[in-house]
Amino acid sequence: MPWLWFIPRAAVGKRFQVQPAGLHLKEKDKNMNGPARFWVFAMTLAGMAVGMSGCNQLAARDQLNKGVDAYKSAHYDEAIEHFQKATDLDPNLPMAKTYLATALAQNVVPGMTTPENLKNANQAINIFKDVLATNPNDVNSMKQIAGIYFSVNQLEDAKSWQKKVMAVDPKDAEAAYTIGVIDWTEAHKNLLAALQPAGFNDDGKGNVKVPKKVMEPLVPQNAPLVDESLKYLNMAVDDRPNYDDAMVYMNLAYRAKADVDFGNNSAIDQDLAQAQDWSTKAMGARKANEQKKNAEPGGITMGTGGEQ
Repeated sequence: MPWLWFIPRAAVGKRFQVQPAGLHLKEKDKNMNGPARFWVFAMTLAGMAVGMSGCNQLAARDQLNKGVDAYKSAHYDEAIEHFQKATDLDPNLPMAKTYLATALAQNVVPGMTTPENLKNANQAINIFKDVLATNPNDVNSMKQIAGIYFSVNQLEDAKSWQKKVMAVDPKDAEAAYTIGVIDWTEAHKNLLAALQPAGFNDDGKGNVKVPKKVMEPLVPQNAPLVDESLKYLNMAVDDRPNYDDAMVYMNLAYRAKADVDFGNNSAIDQDLAQAQDWSTKAMGARKANEQKKNAEPGGITMGTGGEQ
């Protein structure tokens, strides 16, 4: 996740000790007509406005840097105050709104849907959307929005924004992975909602012992989710061949496919064979990633998900 100028107060005061023309005219200018005096005065005020704008830009940069320091120290509320001041002083300051939204996102507690938490989430999301209004292809803002929606369990919104990421960057493996995870999560929720009232738990093997009347209604509900999950997880692994987290979900998605293939024992056997194959691949990829991580300086430059 992402994450001076200084001008003395006395110097600022000296800079703006300007005597407006027309208030104390030289003797030779006393006969200047009204319109001429107006334009001289107007031009002087314009010059002062430019000076004030420059001062605000310097102060905004100062606030931005203070915010970065606070953010790096995990003082997020303090960082928010500095970033907010920076955007107020200079709305066009590059990265100020992005940093503000990123700091606000730190106050969003994953999994909580309380009004206060949703308020924090929406505040951060709206600022990222402001950034996108200026730069519609800012992938970072899209991914941040998707991540916030995911953290407050608004999964359809999260998936929608990850698809926007892929519209800009079709090779974004993390976006593809997240879409696949969301689809599997929704399919599994549907499965449990069908099984548990009937007194069953998911056996992970197609649930062939569950009565037909319980499983059959699940097929049209979960089939599109499982198909899309496999599609995007395959894309994630294609774009990042050592993506062990995606391989783990490939295993789970094929087990969900076995549920969708209820009643077709041959298809279920094939699904479970694929699931086991991906489970084995995931363990191998994770081991290789760990070995590579341990071999590199510091030993922490690569995550277990295979990201570089």
